[in-house]
Amino acid sequence: MPLGHSNELTPNPVTNPAAKDAAMRVLVGPEQGWGDHVMRVFDLQPGGFTPKHQHDWPHINYIIAGEGTLFLIDQENPIQAGSYAYVPANALHQFRNTSDKPLQFICIVPTKGHY
Repeated sequence: MPLGHSNELTPNPVTNPAAKDAAMRVLVGPEQGWGDHVMRVFDLQPGGFTPKHQHDWPHINYIIAGEGTLFLIDQENPIQAGSYAYVPANALHQFRNTSDKPLQFICIVPTKGHY
């Protein structure tokens, strides 16, 4: 059973040109024995954001630290540490850091949503 600390993993920059100052670390996925899903941690620096996008799989999110917004279903929603969200399949969404501190969140997707 894998056990570790997220700070021991090297963040990989999100290379999508529609993202800004975003990085991701994979905590648990097929390589660790979870064949159907991948649990990642995203780090958004102040002013950073994920691409505004949609896809045919849902995902689950939990905000670990920081503040920002989640654009979901045509609405900007405030998020902060302790917030959670279920993003349905095909829903247009985007995470944005609106603070002067890093925004960090967990994102769990089916394997096809990661690879």
